[in-house]
Amino acid sequence: MTLRDKFGRAITDLRISVTDRCNFRCVYCRSADPENYREQEEILSWHELDRLARVFVGLGIRKVRVTGGEPLVREGVEDYIGRLAALGVQDLSITTNGHLLADRIDRLVAAGLRRVNISLDSLDPAKFEKITRTKSFDAVMRGISAAQASALAPAKVNAVLVRGINDDEVEAFAEFAREGGLVMRFIEFMPLDADRNWNRSLVVPAAEVHQRIHARWPLVQIPHERSETARKYRFADGAPGEIGLIAPVTQPFCGHCSRIRLTADGKLRTCLFSKDDHDLRELLREGASDEDLSHYIRSVVNDKEESHHINDPDFVPPSRTMVHIGG
Repeated sequence: MTLRDKFGRAITDLRISVTDRCNFRCVYCRSADPENYREQEEILSWHELDRLARVFVGLGIRKVRVTGGEPLVREGVEDYIGRLAALGVQDLSITTNGHLLADRIDRLVAAGLRRVNISLDSLDPAKFEKITRTKSFDAVMRGISAAQASALAPAKVNAVLVRGINDDEVEAFAEFAREGGLVMRFIEFMPLDADRNWNRSLVVPAAEVHQRIHARWPLVQIPHERSETARKYRFADGAPGEIGLIAPVTQPFCGHCSRIRLTADGKLRTCLFSKDDHDLRELLREGASDEDLSHYIRSVVNDKEESHHINDPDFVPPSRTMVHIGG
C-alpha cells in the first residue's frame, strides 16, 4: 500500500517533529526575541505520536526523520526511536543541532537509529556564536566526532548558507568533509526565518557552491534516487567525504517530492511552504478510529501541492516558521 497524490507521486517519507523547543536561536530560523512555546497540552503526547506513526507506516511510509525544534531536548526521544524501529521503519533518522548528541549517541544507536543529520553553519567559533546565538561550538564538534565514531558514520553535516554571513566558508566546509570523511550538505536559505528577513539576495545558489568547490577539488556526480533532495558528489581524486547540494530556491525538486510533515502540535503539512495545516490532533482527541485517520490522511495527501511558489512574484511565506514546522 502506497500513499499517492493526484500527480502520481508516491509519498514514502515522513518528517515527525516531536517538539517546538530548541536550545539554539539560529538567525535563519528563530527570532532573537523571547517567544512563547506552545503549551504542553498542545503538543502531541508520546502515545499520540506512537499511534500516528503506526497509521502512517500502515499507509506505506518507509522513511521517518525525527525533528524539532531540537528533538533531543524532549525527554524520551530515544524510546520513541526504538518504537519507530519496532514498527518496521526502514530508514530511521534524526536531525539535530548536535549540542546534546555526544552524550546520547550510544542510546540512539541502540534504539535503532540508522542515520543522523547535524546542523553546523560555521567552522569559526565566533561566527558560529553569531549565527546560533549560543556558545555551543565545542559541544557540536564533539557531537560530530561521536557520530563519526559510531555506527551512524558517515554523519551528514548541514550548512545553510546565507550571503554575507557564512558564504565565505564554502571551501573550508568542503575541506572539512575531505578531512573527516563526512557528508557535507549545503542548503539554500529559504523564506522560513522568524524575523522575516529573507530576500533573494541572501541566497547562495547551489550552482555557485558547486563551481567553487569543483574549481579546487574536481567533483564527480553520484547517481541518486529521483525523490532525494540532494544532488550528491564525490571527489574525483578519491579523497573521502561527499558533497550534497540542496537547492529548493534555484533548482526546485517538487516534481519528485516524496515527503510530508507532522508538526509537534499534530498538524499534517504536505509542503514546507503550505498555507494550510491539517489537524490530526483534533481527530485523535475526538476519538477518531485508525480507519478515520487513514482516510483523512489519504484525502490530504491526494491534494498535496504540485510545487512551492518561492519563485512566483506573488509568493507569500507560510505562517509557520521552520522551528514550528520541523526540518
